[in-house]
Amino acid sequence: MFPAPHAPEGLAEPSLKPRVETPGTELARRVAAYDPRADVALIEAAYDLAATAHASQARENGDPYITHPVAVAGILAGYRLDTATIATALLHDVVEDTSVSLVDLEKKFGSDIAKLVDGVTKLTRLELQSERTKQAENFRKLVLAMSEDIRVLLVKLADRTHNMRTLHYVPKPEKRAKTARETMEIYAPLAQRIGMDAVKTELQSLSFRELQPDAYQTITARLAFLRGQGADLIDEIAADLRAKLAEAGVPLLEVTGREKSPYSIWLKMHEKKVEFEQLSDIMAFRIVTTDKANCYAALGAIHSAYRVVPGRFKDYISTPKSNGYQSLHTGVSVPERRNAKIEVQIRTPEMHEVAEYGVAAHWMYKQGSPADAATQPVKQRRYPWVKELLELLESASEPQEFLEHTKLALHQDQVFCFTPKGDLIALPRGATPIDFAYQVHSQVGDTCVGAKINGRIVPLRHVLENGDQVEIITARGGTPNPAWERFVVTGKAKARIKRFALARQRSEFQEQGRSAIAKAFRQEGLDFSEKLAEPALKAFKQPSFEDLCVAVGNGNVSPREVLHAAVPELRGPPRPHDHMPLARARGKPGATVMRTGNERRRDTASGIIGLVPGMAVQFAGCCHPVPGDRILGIVTTGKGVTVHKNDCHSLEAFAATPERFIDIDWDYEAGSGGAHLARLQVVTSNEDAAIAAMTVTIAKQNGKLHNLRFTHRAPDFAEVVVDLEVSDLRHLSQVVAALRTCPGIDQVDRAKS
Repeated sequence: MFPAPHAPEGLAEPSLKPRVETPGTELARRVAAYDPRADVALIEAAYDLAATAHASQARENGDPYITHPVAVAGILAGYRLDTATIATALLHDVVEDTSVSLVDLEKKFGSDIAKLVDGVTKLTRLELQSERTKQAENFRKLVLAMSEDIRVLLVKLADRTHNMRTLHYVPKPEKRAKTARETMEIYAPLAQRIGMDAVKTELQSLSFRELQPDAYQTITARLAFLRGQGADLIDEIAADLRAKLAEAGVPLLEVTGREKSPYSIWLKMHEKKVEFEQLSDIMAFRIVTTDKANCYAALGAIHSAYRVVPGRFKDYISTPKSNGYQSLHTGVSVPERRNAKIEVQIRTPEMHEVAEYGVAAHWMYKQGSPADAATQPVKQRRYPWVKELLELLESASEPQEFLEHTKLALHQDQVFCFTPKGDLIALPRGATPIDFAYQVHSQVGDTCVGAKINGRIVPLRHVLENGDQVEIITARGGTPNPAWERFVVTGKAKARIKRFALARQRSEFQEQGRSAIAKAFRQEGLDFSEKLAEPALKAFKQPSFEDLCVAVGNGNVSPREVLHAAVPELRGPPRPHDHMPLARARGKPGATVMRTGNERRRDTASGIIGLVPGMAVQFAGCCHPVPGDRILGIVTTGKGVTVHKNDCHSLEAFAATPERFIDIDWDYEAGSGGAHLARLQVVTSNEDAAIAAMTVTIAKQNGKLHNLRFTHRAPDFAEVVVDLEVSDLRHLSQVVAALRTCPGIDQVDRAKS
């Protein structure tokens, strides 16, 4: 138990007069009602300090600011959380918004509450480049904080819930939209991950109302109309379910029904591409029975009484979700009740508690004293998905990258696969053997060279299905293939692959840059050394010689510029090749000032409009745009303009610098400017005849084979990357269509960045 609170500095000692009733007193009484061991004095002291600290502040609607922390604490009290969590909710904004420090909180309330408040604090004082980066950095810090204590996330979710409930008071539409989007993308999935379904549903509905007001109004109006047409339909079906289960002798504790939320209805309309009128399963019913055996008995009774909707049965009792959720789900048709299709969830009281409260159930008063919970080893209080986020954090090199990968990890549905030893591995839907390998262990993913599904060798891009047994084949010294990033779906796999690719690319640039600088020095008769090149570091604002080599290697700085910065007396009239960056001089396809490959300056042959006359242009090697594709340009230092497809994944890296984007298009009147390099990914049988047929087909379609590279080869199949020259998108489509008809070729797709 905490020591008796004392008045903070600057506050008067309490009077001996009877204490005036305050929201803090009412809140403390409410907590004591479900937890007799609650420290009522501590909760009241937390309220007093917060009310004093926030006294001069007000909410957007003009209410005193203290109403917000009181509301947040009230939400958490509804989940019967411990004293420390309630006090943290009252104090969660004082460090960020007032003069109260963490030291003050620790002196008055102890280290546990101080650490929780520190974890919830938004940390917006960082000087970052953009609002999006700030959001990513704050989320990164939230993950670190909640990895130590999940109560940080519980307070944060309650804070976000109250902010969303009062979002309509925020005057700026763009600020409301930003908050709603962040809630939909991050906080609602987090609530789902920890099993707090009610919180997730409310956050989604409030965000949906802000982001899609017309759709929200349309669906709610339609629901109200149907409610009026059949006001007693839910009660009728619930009564019918009770009667059927009673006939089967299933003991019942609860049978309730409800309409699905407007957002879940809207989501189903989009996923199934149907109108509202075509949806029939807009009602869900919950059956709570005594034990696990009776859950299955209830399922049998319902399936015997009603017609089952195919593909709707899910057994989360034998295979729980990663957040601990357990229940039986099924879909049935109730013909005597206007042929309604309904969803039915069957669970025990314990399962229902986890479904309602999620991880909050582990912090309820009945699980032991708050002190006991607070002193549990950190590892016991971490959850597997939190560990996954921490691994993502370690793999991602930038906050924004971490945020994007985390959103991937949070949003996707799951499939369940097994290792050869029978261990269960949960993965997002659409996952591949590479995702499976990284889920087992990062080292397994890095060294993966093949995979067997149910004993059969398959391509690494194969999509896993429920129940698959996956065996990963590894090789000592194996390394990730950057091409894997195009088809993996888990954030962890994407982050690891990208990190390795960037490290390898940096190493190559560093080696090439060093070699080029040394060559430039030798051409002037100088013995090259890092010490001699040190003056160039300051000139090009590079922190180390390795970074300078990378800048030369990637073409941002020329080696002779380094020479002149290091030895100014050698500066003279520029040679013709002085301004040719090394990356272009290497003769890589799609990048050269000398107009080799696909790059052309702006002239009659460029095929691009919207460029400044004389500006160098190159075509991106990540997406290989061809005439007919929607394109845009990225201004790159030392390279001019790089042309990308509008949907190229590489463009995400430039989101924080929109000033580098330029609007360009193909000059269709002047012509395409000759042949353009396109890239295809082909899966074919591993036979010489299939490879020969592929090359012959490309030639027959007037395509010119530029390069052919095997990315994976197994006894029965091969994955091949094909670079070919075509005139435009129509020509490329003809080649793809012809290849798909070739015997032995299983799949032909345009390569994605």
